[in-house]
Amino acid sequence: MAIDDLRQFITLLREAGELVEVEAEVEPELEVAEITDRVSKAGGPALLFRNPAGSRMPILINQFGSMKRMSMALGGEDLDTIAARLGQVFDLQVPQGIASKIRALGKLKSLASAAPKVVRSGPCQEVVLEEPDLDILPILKTWPGDGGPFITLPVVFTRDPETGRRNAGMYRLQKFDSRTTGMHWHVHKDGAENFRAAGDRLEVAVAIGTDPAVTYAATAPLPREVDEMLLAGFLRGRPVEMVRCRTVDLEVPATAEIILEGYVEKGELRREGPFGDHTGYYSLADDYPVFHLTGMSHRRDAVYATTIVGRPPMEDCYLGKATERLFLPLLKMTIPELVDMNLPLEGVFHNCAILSIRKRYPAQAKKVISAVWGLGMLSLTKFVVIVDEHVDVHDESEVAWRVFNNVDPRRDVVLADGPLDVLDHASPTPAYGAKMGIDATRTWPQEGYPREWPDDVVMSDEIKRLVDARWQEYGIELP
Repeated sequence: MAIDDLRQFITLLREAGELVEVEAEVEPELEVAEITDRVSKAGGPALLFRNPAGSRMPILINQFGSMKRMSMALGGEDLDTIAARLGQVFDLQVPQGIASKIRALGKLKSLASAAPKVVRSGPCQEVVLEEPDLDILPILKTWPGDGGPFITLPVVFTRDPETGRRNAGMYRLQKFDSRTTGMHWHVHKDGAENFRAAGDRLEVAVAIGTDPAVTYAATAPLPREVDEMLLAGFLRGRPVEMVRCRTVDLEVPATAEIILEGYVEKGELRREGPFGDHTGYYSLADDYPVFHLTGMSHRRDAVYATTIVGRPPMEDCYLGKATERLFLPLLKMTIPELVDMNLPLEGVFHNCAILSIRKRYPAQAKKVISAVWGLGMLSLTKFVVIVDEHVDVHDESEVAWRVFNNVDPRRDVVLADGPLDVLDHASPTPAYGAKMGIDATRTWPQEGYPREWPDDVVMSDEIKRLVDARWQEYGIELP
């Protein structure tokens, strides 16, 4: 089912019993965050705070805070089903025969039908402010040590100055005053790349409260050449309608709740942060570009969509898990021996990746470790763990058992230097440091193991079937 805007998604959440509406007045400074943190950690519902202190706009938070709601957000399908469709469409190999050419043409048509389209007007411009004023938004301060209030769920649009190609990313915005914010794009992000390639000034537009597919697409690790709005259109099952901004040469989703327009300039930096981040630690204050507002508009009765991040599990974990599932088929095109992947919550999606592989030759696990460190945002992964194909990578207890028992540290551990996520505070050098690959697969004689590798201790299938058939006779109740 296609979801055209945030309001339709709110209705779906309400009808599914996945939304609690809070009528009491609640403070955007810390109080909303504390309530949401408790609800999120308990696996609770999305929250709509109808009366935030100091603003007329309701606050929607925790909309993606479960796998069920994450699936609802992307049309109601199981994420692995969506992943299979995505893999089929983007598997555009050079066709060899007539049948292959017909299939490729169908895939191209499927992509073309999902391409965004520009419309003349949209609800996001129902109310146009003569003077931009961030004070009307109920922007949250989420943790006591934060440097101020932060916009945490923005879809930030820029263009590549050389190609004109659109990019949509999600970069937090610290509110400095009623007309300026920080622009926290990390050095590895496409927004930062566009800024580096720009002249003196780069135009920026920010959409807040987009439909869930657009919000998700802004977080997805797409190649630079792929428009995030194309992915959103594919996930929605229909194109994203875009409307031209009023003060900058950019387009934004027509059904967004709130639009901010403006620019960042070379040479103008301001201290941003600290910020209680998704690692569960505060990211330190640092200098980032300043976003100056030149325009602002919103829907009538706009809803302010936001999120809180911190020690997992939090809402952002489910966005990350969606990426893990949706991009697995695409990853298999590059690493064909890959069976499954788990980005554990405790690794906050850039500190650890666990992969199972079909091992067919010596040192293949080390080859896969190197491949991971050469792939887009996965290149920032600090720990890569490789296990055999029959190991359930999502059973972290089993993975730990395999690592602790199968690994010889001298033989099976790979150390390398390379880029790390900017939020990695353990490395002595920002965004650069040591990485570890761990080969926890069964070691072959060709890999230097001199004895026969022991088999797992398992019961015979015959006895398992016997006990299954007689279980009620034993009178044993299991928890």
